[in-house]
Amino acid sequence: MDNRLKTFLLLAVLTAVALGIGQLFGPTGFYIALFIVLVINVAMYFFSDKLALRMYRAQEVSEKQEPVLHRLVAEIAQKAHIPKPKVYIIPSVTPNAFATGRNPKHGVVAFTTGIMSLLTERELKGVIAHEIAHIKNRDILITTIAATVAGLISYLATMAQWMAILGGFDRDDGGSGMIQLLVMAILAPIIAIIIKMAVSRAREFYADKRGAEFINDPQALASALEKLERGVEQRPLQHGPQGGESLFIVNPFSGKSVMKWLSTHPPTEERVKKLRAMRI
Repeated sequence: MDNRLKTFLLLAVLTAVALGIGQLFGPTGFYIALFIVLVINVAMYFFSDKLALRMYRAQEVSEKQEPVLHRLVAEIAQKAHIPKPKVYIIPSVTPNAFATGRNPKHGVVAFTTGIMSLLTERELKGVIAHEIAHIKNRDILITTIAATVAGLISYLATMAQWMAILGGFDRDDGGSGMIQLLVMAILAPIIAIIIKMAVSRAREFYADKRGAEFINDPQALASALEKLERGVEQRPLQHGPQGGESLFIVNPFSGKSVMKWLSTHPPTEERVKKLRAMRI
């Protein structure tokens, strides 16, 4: 299935779950929850780039400081038909990179010192193309939408739990309604998290594909991902909060996920396999 279609379907399911839960609370309860979650995530949408750069101690670098990096970023941004993103360096030996910014006009690409010393210029070009694809695809917006709906579901589920505890549900049905409410309160957030992670994985696959198309060289990114997988296993990120791993091109805290369906990234071997099979 095309990853754009898959993303749309996943967001549709996530929205349907939220609306289904919302019916239990009536218009007032649902809209209050929606407003609270929306305000939080809109703020994150506009300020997530600054927060991410601060969390990982990233510093902007000039063309004089990193001429090769700036040249490659400018070249690929031109091919992608977007403004050249700002370039940042993260002081970490963990080899990794991420993109942020709410739209292409505010794009930022950040690279650790570890990735700069690990990859060849060709492999680095593949990574830059992947990150610029995220900016081009407006993935910050898409993941914000997913986070908003998932957050709404979690908020409503918490309300449902308190309703059950405080007896705020109609008991004329012999208690079956309360049981249904509790089951929904437990299962809905789990479903939301699974779908949110699936959206993240779909966007990674799509960024791999689009990035490879920008530079007409899928093998460059495939080789880079293999090196990054090994590099992160040897030198995982030592600072930075858990929860920010979805930003990076590979999970910076662990090379592999125990449960694929709860991972923010697809397995590296699957990504490499798809890239190796591309014909451009």
